[in-house]
Amino acid sequence: MRILIVEDNARIGALTAEGLSAMGFCCDIAPTLAEASELLAATTYDVVVLDLGMPDGDGRAWLMVERAHGLATPVIMLTARSALGDRIDGLDAGADDYLIKPFAVEELAARVRALLRRPGARSSARLSVGLIEFDTIARTGTCCGEPLHLSQREAALLELMMVKAGSVVSRDQIEASLYPFDDPVTPNAIEVLMSRVRKKLATLGVHDQLVTLRGVGYLMIEPVGG
Repeated sequence: MRILIVEDNARIGALTAEGLSAMGFCCDIAPTLAEASELLAATTYDVVVLDLGMPDGDGRAWLMVERAHGLATPVIMLTARSALGDRIDGLDAGADDYLIKPFAVEELAARVRALLRRPGARSSARLSVGLIEFDTIARTGTCCGEPLHLSQREAALLELMMVKAGSVVSRDQIEASLYPFDDPVTPNAIEVLMSRVRKKLATLGVHDQLVTLRGVGYLMIEPVGG
């Protein structure tokens, strides 16, 4: 899951991204509203975490414009403005949730997961494809009832493939979901990562469920009847 953090305070932005990344999210940081607009135009995000007091404008006014232009991505507002009127204004401007600073990154992560569990969101709390299961909150997976020992990025890849099970996922989609812009991706990184996940599934008895379609992308096959 990819999150855009719109925050002009470099320290807060970095700490928020670090905390969310440790929980399995892929994060990009926009220090201005203008850069946030550019990133949203270029990349698909699952959630936007938006600070209101930005150097080039007010976050609420910016969000109203983005919503008017068709932005449907869930937005969590972060702000020190705790008055009831401020919260109402933020929600009326198009925010889906509102979190008061200072905040615990664990609570922010929980609110992100709650947004993604809403009807129409892309992920549920527990995913299941055949004999493979993945808990999106605990970030743990099982195969044939046995635990899968996955790295953070392996877990993110398995989650993505399970969410998209039955559909082809391109290399570009995987890169966009798993790697921040400032994290260089080597030419064979995706194939190596996919190979590691395949081997861990195979070790526990599930073979040939993650398929490489040369020149097209990757596919998680849903077992017949599963």
